Amino acid sequence: MLKTPRLILRPLRESDREPLYAMNSDPRVMEHFPACLTREENDAMIGRIQAHYARNGFGPLAAEIRDTGEFAGFVILMIPAFEAHFTPCVEIGWRFAAAYWNQGLATEGARALMRFGFDELKLDEIVSFAVRDNWPSRRVMEKLGMTFDCEFDHPRIPEGHRLRRHLLYRKAADRV
Repeated sequence: MLKTPRLILRPLRESDREPLYAMNSDPRVMEHFPACLTREENDAMIGRIQAHYARNGFGPLAAEIRDTGEFAGFVILMIPAFEAHFTPCVEIGWRFAAAYWNQGLATEGARALMRFGFDELKLDEIVSFAVRDNWPSRRVMEKLGMTFDCEFDHPRIPEGHRLRRHLLYRKAADRV
């Protein structure tokens, strides 16, 4: 568990299943993803998250509002399950319910998780990626001190799909 001024970042709980599904089935939240998730796809995602934890000892964390205990979204630190020219790697990412947008929560949560990745996991580098038009995520990457590296075609998105082309950002550990 990690704490920030406004968030508690913790492993997913069974009580997160419904708000996670509500977030993952919201077309606004999923605008930069190929599709909204069905309940079955949402449940499968939870299974993949749990398996990632079991294998690696880290993974996506629920972002809970400290003052209210509400599930706001999640912040991820995980090993992508696809091959690309920059893998293997550890990716940082975020997804928040629309009610929590434009409050700096993604940056706050990702900054804490990035610090954990570098300080506790001793990672040498963390990457992030998003589609070109996902300006909110690109701004978070830049606020985290990540720099644009290159464009690539996401191997999990079908050829010809409008979301196939992604931008890769990187940040190296600030170790002396």
